[in-house]
Amino acid sequence: MVGTLTDLARSKSELMAENALLRQQLIILRRHVKRPSFATTDRLLLVLLARAVRTWKHALLIVQPETLLRWHRQGFKLYWKFKSRAASAKPKISAEAVALIKEMASNNRLWGAERIRGELLKLGIRVCKRTIQKYMRPVRTARPRGQKWSTFLHTHAEQIWACDCLSVTDLLFRSLFAFFIIEMKSRRVIHIGVTRCPTDAWTAQQLREATCDGYLVHPFLK
Repeated sequence: MVGTLTDLARSKSELMAENALLRQQLIILRRHVKRPSFATTDRLLLVLLARAVRTWKHALLIVQPETLLRWHRQGFKLYWKFKSRAASAKPKISAEAVALIKEMASNNRLWGAERIRGELLKLGIRVCKRTIQKYMRPVRTARPRGQKWSTFLHTHAEQIWACDCLSVTDLLFRSLFAFFIIEMKSRRVIHIGVTRCPTDAWTAQQLREATCDGYLVHPFLK
């Protein structure tokens, strides 16, 4: 900081010559040091000095502009993490309220956080929904899972179709929209249609054409 204040009294030509001298030394140093290490203070000073230079991207030699931006984002996160820290690590609700939340969650499996919050309000205990969910989570054991999606697909792949619509461009750079249907098991293309202006009626017509071989058609397409 003392050196920066001293530079204010120096002439512009002298500062430009010194900058050119320092830049040339950095160029020489960069030929030998591929990856220099930066302390926290170095990163902070580089970020602060870059704010004062309009052409800071061109002035960087030993660090990339993307790296400097990443340091700035990291500092921003640390600042807001410091600003958002809790005033005290002590829980804001009593141990009796926590025990009551866990008891309600354990004895009433169908009660959600909102229902437990309502029951606590009847007792004069005000607790937010997020806090209730926090203490409910360790009590509620994981429910037994049913059939997995992968198992369902493997069992019914022959009866399932998948459809999607994608955008393509022709030789004259005009947009085209392709609607296609495939069979899940064989990945065979059942139907494909192309248009410049897809509408609900056009999509319904594509489904009619794809199901003309005797497949079941939903009533709204008839």
